[in-house]
Amino acid sequence: MVNSEYERRIAARFTTFDQDGNGHIDRSDFSGAAKALLAEFGVAARSDKGQALYGGAEALWQGLAGIADRDGDQRITREEFVTGAVKRLRDKPDRFAEIARPFLHAALDVADIDGDGAATVADTVRALTAFGVPEELAGPVAAALDTDGDGRIGEAEIVPAFARYFTVPE
Repeated sequence: MVNSEYERRIAARFTTFDQDGNGHIDRSDFSGAAKALLAEFGVAARSDKGQALYGGAEALWQGLAGIADRDGDQRITREEFVTGAVKRLRDKPDRFAEIARPFLHAALDVADIDGDGAATVADTVRALTAFGVPEELAGPVAAALDTDGDGRIGEAEIVPAFARYFTVPE
C-alpha cells in the first residue's frame, strides 16, 4: 500500500517504465522503448548504435528487476516498484545511476546526430517524446537537463538527473 508522500511520488514514476500501460513493467517495456527511439532517429536495430541501445535496455531491465521483482516472475508490479524504490533506490542513487548508465549512454548516442558526444535540446525532446513523455512536458524537461546552458545534453548531465528523478528524497 502506498501511504507516504514519498511513496506516492515514486509510484508516479512507475508509468515512466510501464511503456505499454499494461500495469506492470517487464522486459518488453525496455525493448519497446529502444525500438521507439531507434525508429524516431532512423537508426537500424542491427547497427552498432542499435545493438548498444538494446544491450543497455536489457541491462537496465535486469538491474531494475534485481531491485524490485520480489517474486521473480519477470515483471514488476506497481507495488513491487514502490517497495523496491523505497527500500533500495532511495539509499543508493549512485547504484541506480550506474544501472541506468549503459542505456542512457546508448540513447544519447542515438540522439547525438553530429557525433560530438551530446544531444541537442531539440533532439533530446525527440527522444523523450519517443519514450512517451508528452510533448508539452518534453521541452521543459529537456531544457532543464541542459544544466550548463550550452544547448547540448551529455552523459554527465543526464545520468545524475535520471537517478534523481527516480530516487526522490523524502
